[in-house]
Amino acid sequence: MELLTNFGQLFLISAPWLLLGLFIAGLINVYLPKDFLNKHLGEEGFLTTVKAALIGAPMPLCSCGVIPAALGLRRAGASKSATTAFLVSTPETGVDSITVSYVLLGPFMAIIRPIAAICSAIVAGVLVGSEKKPIEVTAESLPEKNTQAATSACCSTKAKVEAEPAKTSCCSTKAVAEPVKKSCCAKTDASALNTGATTQSHWAKFSQAVAYSSTSLLADTAKWLLIGLFFAALVQTFVPENFFLQWGNGIVAMVVVILVSIPMYICATASTPIAAGLLLSGVSPGAVLVFMLAGPATNVATLGIVAKELGKRAIVAYLVGVIGVAVLFGLLTDYLVEHYGIVVAPMLGEHHEILPEWFMYMTSFVLAGLLLRLVWKHFSQPKHVHAASV
Repeated sequence: MELLTNFGQLFLISAPWLLLGLFIAGLINVYLPKDFLNKHLGEEGFLTTVKAALIGAPMPLCSCGVIPAALGLRRAGASKSATTAFLVSTPETGVDSITVSYVLLGPFMAIIRPIAAICSAIVAGVLVGSEKKPIEVTAESLPEKNTQAATSACCSTKAKVEAEPAKTSCCSTKAVAEPVKKSCCAKTDASALNTGATTQSHWAKFSQAVAYSSTSLLADTAKWLLIGLFFAALVQTFVPENFFLQWGNGIVAMVVVILVSIPMYICATASTPIAAGLLLSGVSPGAVLVFMLAGPATNVATLGIVAKELGKRAIVAYLVGVIGVAVLFGLLTDYLVEHYGIVVAPMLGEHHEILPEWFMYMTSFVLAGLLLRLVWKHFSQPKHVHAASV
């Protein structure tokens, strides 16, 4: 019974952030041009990874909300390194978590936490992007190249029409008999496309974004999200609160914190009060920082999505980047606190709710309804439809 209660509480807390992440992913899919993503986040490389990490760092998304948002980026054209950096930096830090860290942990932790999160995202993104998988590269890059080739051939000024005398040049200035098949390079076509794009109202785009978020994207993430919440409920139910006290501080405490935080399903903001409680219990500031970095970025749901979208081998690079940087910054934090007398003082009396309770209940009912709708659509469709979709 306690397990179900904890699962319900985690679902209640995660629902608004998950819906926010789904909504952002829908807006990305509808409004953000693919050319923009291909230009800024489409290529593998260090600069692209840094951009993605900086874009994700201030966003107020938790580990549940960042999953659909990262999927939206990936499917809109973002590279593996950019997707990974966004997937790490967004849940590890944010504007809301920085302010809460300042209140509960002091100014030092509020400063070093986002720096460590951005560095962790960059390292993980570079490591995942450096993995060469020929099958994935050819499957994703060939259609783009073919599309670019077709576009360039369509607008080319060279006489390539001689090979196909039956077809008329798409760049020809002559009048085309069929009004639908107009020149792709003509000015009249460009204006026609612009007017056609403007005819689509903002409400239609908004509806398209909501439909994409609540159907296909939610269906792709629902399984791992529920698994992650269940594992978090297991940890919350069966792992005692004073479990970390026996390990004290140092590298051993950091390893234990990492092992326990992997199944947990917690966001950067929600992990801050827990980190303050660990700090009061005697856990070192370095181990507390490791908990706040590893917990939001290495939960079961995120690892499942990484394996599904980026490949199973990417999990190793992902974990090495996140955990390695977290431990390094944890050791650095303990060193700075010990040698320079930096005070890391929690202020647990300043407890406050980020979202009103009625809003969390409302969003949880909406999310539960969307999940039930997906289940009903899955079992109500005929078997041959599932076979054809697979």
